[in-house]
Amino acid sequence: MPISNRPIYLDNHATTPLDPRVLAAMRPWWEENFANPHSIEHMMGRAAEEAVEAARAQVAALIGAEAREIIFTSGATESNNLAIKGAARFAAAQGDSRRRVITVVTEHKCVLESVRDLAAEGFEPVVLPVGPDGLLAAEVLREALREPTLLVSVMAVNNEIGTVQDLPVLAALSKEAGALFHTDAAQGVGRIALDVGTLPADLVSISGHKIYGPKGVGALYVRRRPRVRLAPLFSGGGQERGLRSGTLPAPLLVGLGEAARIAAAEAALDAGRIRAQRDRLWAALQQEVPGLVLNGGAGQRVPGNLNIAFPGGVTAQALMAAAADELCVSTGSACSSAEVEPSYVLRAIGVPEAAARSSLRIGIGRFTSPADMDLAAAALGRAWRQVLSETRNAAE
Repeated sequence: MPISNRPIYLDNHATTPLDPRVLAAMRPWWEENFANPHSIEHMMGRAAEEAVEAARAQVAALIGAEAREIIFTSGATESNNLAIKGAARFAAAQGDSRRRVITVVTEHKCVLESVRDLAAEGFEPVVLPVGPDGLLAAEVLREALREPTLLVSVMAVNNEIGTVQDLPVLAALSKEAGALFHTDAAQGVGRIALDVGTLPADLVSISGHKIYGPKGVGALYVRRRPRVRLAPLFSGGGQERGLRSGTLPAPLLVGLGEAARIAAAEAALDAGRIRAQRDRLWAALQQEVPGLVLNGGAGQRVPGNLNIAFPGGVTAQALMAAAADELCVSTGSACSSAEVEPSYVLRAIGVPEAAARSSLRIGIGRFTSPADMDLAAAALGRAWRQVLSETRNAAE
């Protein structure tokens, strides 16, 4: 057990811990100036508005955008819904005849469901396959784009297997075909280089709690030149250029801005350190558990991701239960009623069902230490041996 009696946290794809510098930046806006940033008639409201606009500029700088291209939301799920449904509905209202909306089988559920929801409105959802490495092949997208297409949505980094899609190529193909290009960059921002000055993306979704910022806040980049138009998801006071009504949460936005500032300044340092931790853990795990298999490609992968299948017929759920007091990891599984289903992402890349049920997702982050890696490998090794023994005893 760690000295603090708190489990080692290795679930940084699910959420990241709040950076202490982010908390420090947020506190005055909870405790000292709690004003509504839209109440610009008085001094406190104007100060809150200035803080919000400073945060907008910090988020924009992280991806090379203009501040006025950033729309604040409650997180990446809302951003993805607004981007996909908003673009489709606006185009349809303008008489655009295109109905094809393309995405990828390994996307986050909020993207897949947003695209599928549009079928009820007369759109044509197209869900493309990926290879064993999790990558969408350019030729597969090119073929799908032979039909007139309104929008293509491809995530920057997969939340389960860490695959980094070739966004420049995929976005360029989409733009050549006349389609809008959206990327869910919740797992990509702060982990890989994203610059909308060179990447021809029209819409980019961002999440605060994936970059060591607060939960409940995110952003959507909406390109101005050439201008991208969206229909809002809901009605209200017309805040955020009329695209996202509602009172802006100044403390959360200040936190998002500070998290973006830190990510812009320290991303390269983070990546190098995290890659070293991952390689250390992977080497130690291979010693502890002979026969481990890495799910997804080893090359096009963010530094902090390991998705691994354990041998011997053990299940991930049993492993997690055995190591529950020592580690926080996850399976990436989706729960349907009382059943835990194997990850749809692992199935999509061809991982057999038994191996998918034996797979754990490990997410290493900014505050993971070398000692954490050594302790985690030992804990997972013990858990695997324990569960393997129990499984064999039960079979006898």
